[in-house]
Amino acid sequence: MTSLGDRWVAAARGAGATAGDADLAAAGEYLLARWSEPQRQYHTVAHLTAVLDVIDEFATLAPGADRVRLAAWLHDAVYDPRALGDTNERDSAEFAEGLLTTLGAPDEVAAEVARLVGLTAGHATNDDDPDGELLCDADLAILASTPDDYAAYTAAIRREYAHVPDEAFRGGRTQVLKALLELPSIYRHAPLRQAWEDRARANLEAELKTLG
Repeated sequence: MTSLGDRWVAAARGAGATAGDADLAAAGEYLLARWSEPQRQYHTVAHLTAVLDVIDEFATLAPGADRVRLAAWLHDAVYDPRALGDTNERDSAEFAEGLLTTLGAPDEVAAEVARLVGLTAGHATNDDDPDGELLCDADLAILASTPDDYAAYTAAIRREYAHVPDEAFRGGRTQVLKALLELPSIYRHAPLRQAWEDRARANLEAELKTLG
């Protein structure tokens, strides 16, 4: 089985990074250390792996699949549950562009990966953005999981926000769920929408009822 580190190096090489193998491997190890930080309960290496697995399974839907893979690695590179608004996504996008530039990726690749990372703030894409659509679909795949896995996900999110009082958390979480349910479609790519949309909406609606 290919290790996560090897998957990072392969994606970086595929996207045009010119740094030596040792530098690429070190960057992958550094990212995995970030994904293993103690404040993370859901946004962990397990989440990264799940997102990458979806991207690999549906890679033919994305013209720039390696850029999407890099964006998956970097979309939560900066993660502080106490941060306000889209600070984490903006900081992760800035970090992504800087890291990839340091690793010898072409400027346009670094900028595009940073753009993709930024999309995960609101999971909103333009109509003609298959790379962005696949990243967002993969990031939201957990919403269409089994009831048990969905319950584990919501429990992990609550642990990440343990510093937030219950009433405030319920209010914020309710806003998030309603925004997702108001989308014309949670998933953009047709195969994912057909497979996951109904189950995701059922999970979201069930959670919303528990928050009421």
